[in-house]
Amino acid sequence: MSTGACSTLDLGPAEGGGEDIRENRARVARAAGLDAARLILADQVHGAAVVQGAPGEVRQADGLWTAERAHWVGIRTADCVPLLLSDAEGTRVAAVHSGWRGTEALIAARAVTVLQEAGSAPSRLVAAIGPCIGACCYEVSEELASRFEALFGHAVVSRPGPRPHLDLRLAVRLSLVAAGMANGSIEDVPGCTACDAGAFFSHRRDKGRTGRHLAFVAPGPLS
Repeated sequence: MSTGACSTLDLGPAEGGGEDIRENRARVARAAGLDAARLILADQVHGAAVVQGAPGEVRQADGLWTAERAHWVGIRTADCVPLLLSDAEGTRVAAVHSGWRGTEALIAARAVTVLQEAGSAPSRLVAAIGPCIGACCYEVSEELASRFEALFGHAVVSRPGPRPHLDLRLAVRLSLVAAGMANGSIEDVPGCTACDAGAFFSHRRDKGRTGRHLAFVAPGPLS
């Protein structure tokens, strides 16, 4: 329903937003067989907090988890990494927004720890890393690249040109594995948000004037 720079399926801010965003979310909910009123969102602040929210409550956090069957948790992205987690039974789930700040702060590992503290062993978790800005497009400063190399190893940085490129996907994966997840239990959903203007919003490509995607997950049996 959205138009202009946010044309198509803008799933917008956690609070506010126009009728287009409300209708877009309602359509997503119907397509997924979920209750739009039970969606839990956060005021994303590029931190490392992972909280258990409630419908109608918008807390400052970049990770949400739930074990309530009637609820679903979602995070909004337009270049940052969307990460979804579930235990093997679908009992507990989490949605994580991981930009470079959250990735450096190890929010992915924090989400694993939160689910573990709730009763889901890391070895029983599965994860999906969704479309985000790829290493092909994500130029960063030499100083930030060096910090990521020190934290995650040289594989997360490439130098195809005058400026280094950062692989946020790989850094998130390495965080999950370091937290106890099996590498084979982590799926990469392909897509570079900056490359493909026909499929994705991109904060960097569109210079901040763009919509937001919604990555969401709900408890339930995994198929």
